[in-house]
Amino acid sequence: MNKAKLVVIGSLNMDIVVETDRFPQLGETLLGERVRFIPGGKGANQAVAGARLGAETAMIGAVGDDAFGEELLLSLSGNGVDVSGVKRVAGTATGIASIYVAEGDNSIVVVPGANYRMTPDDIDRNEDKLGEADIVLLQLEIPVDTVVYAARKAKSLGKTVVLNPAPAQPLPKEIFGYVDYMTPNRTELARYSGMDAEGDALEAAMRRMKEMSAAHIITTLGADGSAYLTDEGVMRHIPGYKVQVVDTTGAGDCYNAGLALSVGSGRNLEEAIRFASLVSALAVTKFGAQAGMPTREEALEFAAQQARHKT
Repeated sequence: MNKAKLVVIGSLNMDIVVETDRFPQLGETLLGERVRFIPGGKGANQAVAGARLGAETAMIGAVGDDAFGEELLLSLSGNGVDVSGVKRVAGTATGIASIYVAEGDNSIVVVPGANYRMTPDDIDRNEDKLGEADIVLLQLEIPVDTVVYAARKAKSLGKTVVLNPAPAQPLPKEIFGYVDYMTPNRTELARYSGMDAEGDALEAAMRRMKEMSAAHIITTLGADGSAYLTDEGVMRHIPGYKVQVVDTTGAGDCYNAGLALSVGSGRNLEEAIRFASLVSALAVTKFGAQAGMPTREEALEFAAQQARHKT
C-alpha cells in the first residue's frame, strides 16, 4: 500500500475539561474536582490520527500568539504532522472548548478564536501543500467560505476531497460539487438532507444527499458502524467493532482520517470504510482525542486479532 499524502485544513482548539459532582445553578459557584488541558479541535485531531496511522500529513490552520497555540503546535509536530501551514495570529486567542463534565454528562462552550481568522488567502499561501497532496480533508470549525474556497481549490488541482460536515451548519450547494466523500453522522445527515434519518429512513436520506451532487455519502452510526451508498445507489451497512469504551472523544475524527488515508492509499470504498471503522474503534479504548489515536502498528495488530477471532 502506498503511503498517502494527506492535507488537513481545519481547527485547532485547546479543550479545557472541568470535572465536578454536578452542574452549577445560575449564579452559583462550585468547587471542581480537577481540570485538564487537552489538545483538540477537529482539524488537529484528524491530522494527528492521519500521521499516527502512517500518512504523510500536513496541517493548515491558525492559532493565537499565546501559550495554548504553542502547546497545540507542539502536540501536532510531536506526532509527526507538518505544521508549517499553521499561522500564528497576533493579538488573537487560540480557539478553546470549555467542557464541563458532571453526572455522566457534559456541556460545552466553544470559542473559535484564531480558527475564525482562517481566510482564502491562507489556502492560496499553502497551494504547494495542496499540490503535493493525495487527499484534502476538511471540516466545519473554520469559516464556511474558507472551506468552500479550499474545496474548490483542491478540486481545481485534481485532488480528492473529503468533507466531514461537522458541526452541522448551512452550506452553499456549490460545495457538494467539489466533494468526493462526505461523511455526516446520522444527525448531520438529517440536517443536510432535510429528512428523517432514523431506522428505515436512513437509505432515503442518503439518496437525497447523493442527489445534491456529492460523489460518495458515508454515514457514521456510532457503535452501529457506518453505512454507504454503492454506485448503484444501494445502501450497504458496515458493522462496528465491540470494544471496551474508555473515551469516545475524537472517534469520528479518527474515522475520517482513516477513511481519507485509505482512499489516498488506493483502497476501494468498502475497504476504506472497514479500515476507518477499525481504527475509530481502537480510538475509543484510550483516553483523550489526540492521545488516544492509534498507530498504524496498533491498527494492524487489532486487524490481525479480529481475523483470528473469525477463524
